[in-house]
Amino acid sequence: MFRRAVLALVLLLALTVPAAAHAQDVPDLGKIVSFIRWGGVFMSGFVVIVAAVVLRIVSTLADRLGERFSNRRLTIQKFESFFRFIIYISTGAIMVSLSVRLDAGALTVIGASLGFAIGFAMRDLVAAFIAGITIMFDRPFQVGDRVQYAGEYGDIIEIGLRSVRMNTLDHNVVTIPNNKVLTDVTSCGNYGALEMQVAMDFYVGVDQDLERAKEIVHQACITSRFCFLDNPVPVLARQVVLQDYVAYHIKARPYVLDVKYEKAFETDVHLRVQKAFIEQGVQPPAILHRRIEARTGRGGVDRHVPVALNAG
Repeated sequence: MFRRAVLALVLLLALTVPAAAHAQDVPDLGKIVSFIRWGGVFMSGFVVIVAAVVLRIVSTLADRLGERFSNRRLTIQKFESFFRFIIYISTGAIMVSLSVRLDAGALTVIGASLGFAIGFAMRDLVAAFIAGITIMFDRPFQVGDRVQYAGEYGDIIEIGLRSVRMNTLDHNVVTIPNNKVLTDVTSCGNYGALEMQVAMDFYVGVDQDLERAKEIVHQACITSRFCFLDNPVPVLARQVVLQDYVAYHIKARPYVLDVKYEKAFETDVHLRVQKAFIEQGVQPPAILHRRIEARTGRGGVDRHVPVALNAG
C-alpha cells in the first residue's frame, strides 16, 4: 500500500514537470504550479496513512472471519478483494481533489503534462490497471481459486490494481501482471467453488483382474474423509502402452471437499489403493513370459517354444 501511495505522490509531483519534448513547447511552470493546492498535497499524506490502516484492518478481519467460518472463506475473500478496489480508487480520487484545482484550464494543463510525462513511462502500469478492472468483471478466476498459470500452480490470494498474487503449493508468492493474465492461457480448477476434481492415475498389468482393480480404486476414493460425495466418482480404464509394455490405465476423477486438501486427498487415496492392491494380489505392470505351441519341421514334430511377451 505504501508503494502505491508513493507512486501516487510521484504522479502528482509530475504535474510540475515540463510537458513537451521541445524547448518551444515548454508550458508556463508558474501556471502549472498555480493549479496545485500544496496544503492538499500534505493532507493527501494523511489520507494515504488512513487508507493503509483501513486496509490492514480489513485484511486482519477477513483472515479471522475466514478461519471462523471456513465454509464461507471464499466469499469473505471476494468481499475483501472488492473492498480493496474501492479503497484504492477512493483514495486516489480524494488525493486528486485535495491536491489539484480542477477547472477547465487545470484539466488542459494536466492532460498535456500527463500525456507526455507518463504516457510512455507508465504505459505498462496503465495497461495492468485496465486489465485488473477487466479481470474483476470478466472473472477468468476469483480470489481463492486454485489456478495453473505459466508453469505455476496455486491459490489466488489477491487481485490488485497492478497484479495478481498466487500462493503456490510450495508457499511461494508469485506476482503476475494483470495484462499478462489476459493474454496467456490460465487453467482454473474450482472457479469459485470449494470442491474441485482431482484426477488420479493407476496402472496394473494386463493379466490382472481389471474389475477388481477398478473397484479398489473406487472404494478408496469414496471412503476417504476428504472426498466430496455429492458429486459422482467416475473410474475409467483403458489399455495403454507404458514404457514399451502393455498395461491397464485406471483413472479416477473424484472431487475433494476443499481445494486446500487436494494433496492430502491424493496421498490418502494412493496409500489406500496401494495397500488394497497388495492385500488383493493386484500386480503392477511387468514383463510376462509365456509359452506357446509352435509346429516346426516337415514331419510335423511339435515342440514348445518359449516366447517373451512384453505386457503389463
